[in-house]
Order: sequence, then structure tokens, then C-alpha cells
Amino acid sequence: MFSLVEPPLFTRLRSSSSVLVAGAGGGFDVYAGLPLMFALRRLGKRVHLANLSFSDLTALDDRVAPDVAVVRPDSPGRDDYFPERTLARWLDSQGLPSTVHAFPRVGARPLTAAYRALVAALGVDTVVLVDGGTDILLRGDETGLGTPEEDMASLAAVNALDGTRLVVCLGFGIDFHHGVCHSHVLENLAALDRAGGYLGALSIPSSSPEARAYLDAVAHAQTATPSRPSIVNGQIAAALRGEFGDVSFTDRTAGSELFVNPLMALYFAADLPALAAQVTYLDELAHTETRADVVRAIESHRAELIPRAPRAFPH
Repeated sequence: MFSLVEPPLFTRLRSSSSVLVAGAGGGFDVYAGLPLMFALRRLGKRVHLANLSFSDLTALDDRVAPDVAVVRPDSPGRDDYFPERTLARWLDSQGLPSTVHAFPRVGARPLTAAYRALVAALGVDTVVLVDGGTDILLRGDETGLGTPEEDMASLAAVNALDGTRLVVCLGFGIDFHHGVCHSHVLENLAALDRAGGYLGALSIPSSSPEARAYLDAVAHAQTATPSRPSIVNGQIAAALRGEFGDVSFTDRTAGSELFVNPLMALYFAADLPALAAQVTYLDELAHTETRADVVRAIESHRAELIPRAPRAFPH
């Protein structure tokens, strides 16, 4: 039973002892899980990190399984863009466990096998998928889906596992520039609540040690990756600093008007199987082998439906 005195997300995590926090959508998504990681460590839980990677992992020989690379501070790779190694180096500089596991961009079937291998190797009892943004909450009949390919492959893969499986999103509103209607996100959360799968929203206190550590990690990543800093985490970090509106922190957003605001620093949490049950095409992804298969399955599904009309916030 949930209570106001404890966020439902942490009620669900109370009995967990070994948690895998995994970025669902690639890039710097795993960074959005860092505040949660620090909170869980303070509760005495073992926490492991993983990320679906946009980096070239072929040079990495250290592997848990064929599709699970082990990234360490000294792993070989590109100097200009390697978020998993950048994070490993920051963790090492803080005296923290510095291994970040990385999955390649594959279809749901091999990604499921990769997750199973990693969960078994680490003795994980709980998987938390993390999305920077909220497009993982879209069920498929919206006008715009954002960038669903990696998120949905990850969701399908983890849905096939056993144990406790949760989803957390950080960065509400950021996906607007990818065509997401956030009224649809809120409508989906309401439907998820009716189904018993919504675990509420909780803010990251800006003065908390979790926020300070996250801000330091994001600043480190921006310095280490000056040509491709994370737009998502940059906005979340700005929101945590109390900034508002069109906040400029990289030339990558030139020509776009940002709307940094406190909602970006809220975690929205859901039970993963309940969320997966609302995604109208997830079963069609289960046997995909490649990312191209995932793209084709989503496009095929979208061609057969009339999407919900977008609606603006009423005020």
C-alpha cells in the first residue's frame, strides 16, 4: 500500500537489494538515472549502471555477453563522443564504482538476451529503465512519438524479464522539439493511474546531495564532450539550478526557443509491465533483430491507425 509519507517509487524499491539503472534511449540517458542511483546507494542498495549506446562498441573486448560491453575509464573509443566512458571517468574521479555496461542498438530479441545475461551476471533483482524526456510514456497512437526506436526496444526487452521492473522519466517537456504533445503524456499518465501502474512524480531537491552530484556529472560531461553535449541533461541541470525560460548552454540549440522550468526536474515513475501493456505495438517488436526491424515495425503500425489529435495545455 502506498502512502503520502513515502513516494510510491521508493515503496516499490524498498525490498530491492541489487538494482540495475539503465538508460533506455541511448546517448546520455543513463545520466538521468544518477540522482536515483545516489539515493539508492544512500539507502544501502547495490546499484549498477547500463546504457543503450550510440557509441561504436566493436573495439571493446571486455564483455558480459556478445551484446553487453563493459565500459571502464580506460576503455578504447572515440575522444569526442563516448557517454558511457565519460560517465565511467567521472565516477572514477569520485571514488565510486566506475563500470558502465553498454548495449548496442539492436532489436528487442537480442536486447532481451543481453539484459538477461547482465541481470544474471550481476545478481540484479530490480531493473529501472530511465528516459531523459518522457517519450517512453507514449503508447503509439499519438500524433508524434518523439524518438521511440531505442526506448521501445528497451521497454520490450525489459518487459520480457522477471523481477521488479520500473520506468522513471526525467525532463518533462523536453521532447516538444521532437514533435511530442505533452498533453498526450499527461493523458497517458492518467490512464496508467487508472490501471494501477502510475507511481507518481517526485522532485529532486536542488540542494540535495543527489542534485549536486548530478550537476557535477553533467558539467563534467559537457566539458568532456564540447561538440556534442547533452541537450536533455543540460536543460534538466538548468532547471535544477533554478533557471527558467530560454536558457542557452550550447550552440546545438541555436535557433530553438527552450522552456526550462521546474517540471523538468521531476521524476515521473511507472510500473514497467503496466506501461508496456498500454503500448499498442510492443508485441510487434518482440522478435525484431535489428534497429531497422524496430523502425519498420513502428512505421507499419503507424500506417494503420488514426492518431489522437494533439491538444494544447488549456492554461
